[in-house]
Amino acid sequence: MVDSKGLIVRSRMESLQHFKRPWAHDHEPVKELVNAVKLIKPTVLIGSSGTGKTFTKEVVQAMATFNKKPVIFALSNPTSQSECTAEEAYTWSEGRAIFASGSPFAPVEYKGKVFVSGQGNNAYIFPGLGLGLIISGAIRVHDDMLLAASEALAAEVSQENLEKGLIYPPFANIRKISAHIAAKVAAKAYELGLATRLPQPENLVTYAESCMYSPSYRSYR
Repeated sequence: MVDSKGLIVRSRMESLQHFKRPWAHDHEPVKELVNAVKLIKPTVLIGSSGTGKTFTKEVVQAMATFNKKPVIFALSNPTSQSECTAEEAYTWSEGRAIFASGSPFAPVEYKGKVFVSGQGNNAYIFPGLGLGLIISGAIRVHDDMLLAASEALAAEVSQENLEKGLIYPPFANIRKISAHIAAKVAAKAYELGLATRLPQPENLVTYAESCMYSPSYRSYR
């Protein structure tokens, strides 16, 4: 991880936030990202600094030299602040990058193949997570519920999606996705003894769908 302090050496480890420590390397600080990539050889790049164009051609090409499928997550918003574009990631990695972004990008054609990039948006998780807590009457949020939500989202990604380059399911299916996430979160709440809405519904997916708001309005004409 390259953070605001660069790559942290052991002598400065105590000043690093606890959640960053597992990813820190025993190395002198490196100011340039491309040099850090070449030295550390990461498998994943996650951009969330809000600084656009950070993932340069040199950075992506370096990632592609030691990763068969370099993972490039350019998550900063808006599009102008994205670390790189979908087209840049696919072109500079010769079509091998697994790419996702914070802002949506149009499909990219590279050497006859069309790549559809995913959008790393919290709208995939939060609605289903919240619904799962409500329908179970959970008294608190446990880490395992977040894990259950993440696993439920991953399960919605088909092989066809993966072949197109998508690591998230199509957002057009968000209501179905949210229902399945809610069901898994609620199930975990019941399993952990944190649910208060008893008895547990027999089919949590169906129950979650029945609790969803449907913006359907009558026509008075």
